[in-house]
Amino acid sequence: MASAAEQLAANMNFASFQKATELHKRIWFTIIALIVYRLGSYVPIPGIDAASYAQLFSRNSEGILGMFNMFSGGAVQRMAIFSLNVTPYISASIIVQLMGTVYPPWEKLKKEGGEAGRKTLNQYTRYFAVVLAVVQSASIAMGLAAQPGIVVDGVSHAFFIVSTVVALTGGTLFLMWLGEQITSRGVGNGVSLIIFAGIVARLPISLGQLLVQAQTSGNYTPLFLIVIGAVAAILAIVFMERSQRRLLVHYPKRQQGNRMIGGESSFMPLKINTAGVIPPIFASSLLLLPTTALQFVNAANLPSWASWLPGVVGALQHGHPAFLVFYALLIIFFSFFYTSVVFNPEETAENLRKYGGFLPGIRPGKRTAEYLDYVLTRLTVIGAAYITAVCIAPEFVMMLIKSNQFALGGTSILIVVTVTMDTVAQIQSHLLAHQYEGLIKKSKLRGGRNR
Repeated sequence: MASAAEQLAANMNFASFQKATELHKRIWFTIIALIVYRLGSYVPIPGIDAASYAQLFSRNSEGILGMFNMFSGGAVQRMAIFSLNVTPYISASIIVQLMGTVYPPWEKLKKEGGEAGRKTLNQYTRYFAVVLAVVQSASIAMGLAAQPGIVVDGVSHAFFIVSTVVALTGGTLFLMWLGEQITSRGVGNGVSLIIFAGIVARLPISLGQLLVQAQTSGNYTPLFLIVIGAVAAILAIVFMERSQRRLLVHYPKRQQGNRMIGGESSFMPLKINTAGVIPPIFASSLLLLPTTALQFVNAANLPSWASWLPGVVGALQHGHPAFLVFYALLIIFFSFFYTSVVFNPEETAENLRKYGGFLPGIRPGKRTAEYLDYVLTRLTVIGAAYITAVCIAPEFVMMLIKSNQFALGGTSILIVVTVTMDTVAQIQSHLLAHQYEGLIKKSKLRGGRNR
């Protein structure tokens, strides 16, 4: 027999959505916030020559700049105030997560601090994000100032550097605040939705370029392969992201006062892809970083002992077999590494033992931790293979058709699908909560009439 929650979920329809006025406000707030973000991505930083910068970007769009431009929705191509996007905040979050596993004071905050500890770590994340934003914006400003013709005539380099740092750092801080507002007052995770909006904004442009390329060559087979591959990737992502390995957990009965409590069973859900989208982002960033660095260096100025460097870096660009091999290896490595960071079997086993829970047939403590590690390792093998396949297949297709559209890559598709699924799940939870509220109000009214 279906539970009450399952019955309510089955009864959710458009009529119940129309009655959820609070959800309407949250959705409208999210839409307006994303529109503000998109408008800001068209506001250029002061003192930059747009035509000269467009030529510079077109020469260096093959490396990490192209990937960042995809995440920022074209803001890097226009050098807008939102060019850094929320990248510093994401990097800071990962740093704080890593530090929380190796730095004892932060590890104690994470384990024993509760809500106060979580707020403290979030504050540290914001501080790190500001520092990273200043460092990155200063590097960008000095790099642009060193390029001839980028700074508008009459503007001093010192003023350009200071104004660029202020504009880019301020844009990142505003997006951090906007993301938090979306999370608390809108629907979905604000930071994820900002990245989602940037990728989706680039999709029509990428598809249009592919269509023009197909019309020019008269061969529509590559476009057909990309569409089929994208649909297959979406189906695979939805299936794998919703898949779970549920471990049965028993809680023994115990007496508290005159009552017997406990004796229930629950499930511990383990995701197949625990690492999420972090592995492909890290892998592509590391591979594209040498390419980007070399593009800003004149190969003729390299010393004789480094004459081999351009050839090696060139082999690691998009569309080369070496890139695919190293990309797959790095995705697998980061899948295992980041999973070990976000899920600690020893800590989980200790929490189960502390609350009296145990896995059937497994002794609490060390044996439980070993079993959790055993299960998680095998799930991570499947998850790493799945992420690698999703990210490598579009790269292989783009290598065959000699195209470089980051917005159609596996990483972007993975982000778009996962964020969409999370947002839809939150909308369903809001609808479910609204139905519960309606039932509670009806029961109160009936109780008042019976009196």
